[in-house]
Parts: sequence; C-alpha cells; structure tokens
Amino acid sequence: MVENIGCFKTVLDPYNGITIDSKDLPDDKKIFEENLELLIEKTKNKRNLIWIYMDISQSQLIPSATKKGFFFHTCSEKFLLLVKKLKADAIIPTAANHTLGVGVVTINDKNEILVIKEKISVVGYKIPGGHIDDGEMISTAAKREVFEETGVEVEFESIISLGHFYPHQFHKSNLYVLCLAKPLSSKIDINDTQEIEDAKWVDVQEYLNDESVFPYSKEIVKTALEFKGLKRSNQEILTHLKKDFELFFPIKS
Repeated sequence: MVENIGCFKTVLDPYNGITIDSKDLPDDKKIFEENLELLIEKTKNKRNLIWIYMDISQSQLIPSATKKGFFFHTCSEKFLLLVKKLKADAIIPTAANHTLGVGVVTINDKNEILVIKEKISVVGYKIPGGHIDDGEMISTAAKREVFEETGVEVEFESIISLGHFYPHQFHKSNLYVLCLAKPLSSKIDINDTQEIEDAKWVDVQEYLNDESVFPYSKEIVKTALEFKGLKRSNQEILTHLKKDFELFFPIKS
C-alpha cells in the first residue's frame, strides 16, 4: 500500500509502520522539517512506526529527524535507517546483530587437510575461512575464501558445525559456519598475501597431534571426519520467494 502524505511517498510495512525511501526525501531542510511534522501528525493515531532511509549525501537532514524523536536503527557505508515510535508499545524488529563467518575443512584423497597460517595469528595453522560478504551465499563464501587464501578450487559439500561468539566486531555477535568441501585442485597459490603467511597440505593425524594447533580447530576437523552434517538442498522449494536462498538438511546415514 502506497500513500502520499505531504511531499513523502509512504509504503506500509508488516509492523503497521510506514517507510520512506531516500529517493523521496526533499533536499531542502526546511521543507523536510515542515513535511515531517505533517507526517507525524497525520499518522500518529493510526500507525505504529515511521521508517526513513537516508543516503549519506542527505546527512544534513539527520538532526531534523532526531529532534522529532527518530533514532538510528541500521546503517551501512552509504545509508542510514532511522525509525520513530508513534505508539509506546510498537514492536521494532531487531537490527542486524550478527556478523557471519565461514570456515572450510578440505581433505584430499591422501588424507591431507588444507590449512593456513595468518600473519596476525598467535596460534598455529587453522582451516581457511573469513567473513561472508553482504548478500553472499554460504557455499559461495566457502569456495571464495578457500581460493583467496590458498589458491585451491573446492566444491562445497555440507555444513558440519556452527559456532556463536560474543562479543565480536562492532559490538555484535558472530556466527561461524563450518563447512566441508571437496578439493578440485591441489596447487597452493595464495592470493590474499596481505593476511595469509602460509598455506599447505598436512596429514590429518599429524595436524590433530600438533600441539600448536588451537583445540577448537582440532574439534572441527574431528567432527568433519565423523559426521556428514547438513547438505544443501537441490529441491525446487520456496520458489515463490523472489530472493536468493540456501536450505540445508541432515544427510541420511
């Protein structure tokens, strides 16, 4: 449902709130303030929330919004999302409160595991991995991280473990998705030379016996050897969703 109120085009959301996109904001600060006051007055008795997206180029409008009771909800490099409660008991969905990471266990037919050593690491060798980028699928991130850190091409197989850490970067939690992948190549050719000091294939048992290896890394490898984990579904389900998605289900023994 779209409704024009003053100079704003508003869109109704599932929380009985209205959202205004940055492209529908006036450049003039005075016009913005006048219309914002009108918007609040016309919606305060029938809506719960007002959301306003602002591009970084519109940051001069932020003080005008915060004076009217708007506060920060979400931000990125180029935009800020502000929200105002029109009713005291209005429900505001939680902002993004996790960063996502992926780690990848890759074992070849010689029973060797692919491991890396980071330049800033205080522990021994670990499995490749890193941040999942915005909008990136888990399987895609797994393949990308292994290739960037080792030069080895892999095929995603399953999710074998999940770690949750708090606090992490930016005062958020971190979800660490541990995956199993099959190597499609073997040559080591580190692309991310700024972060990675070394990458190599090591006999699995030798790795598990290495005292310099962090116990958590060893537990991940043991889990990968013992359990099949969650496999990505190839079934045509949720096709009504107009978005990218991955679904993972337990692998039958």
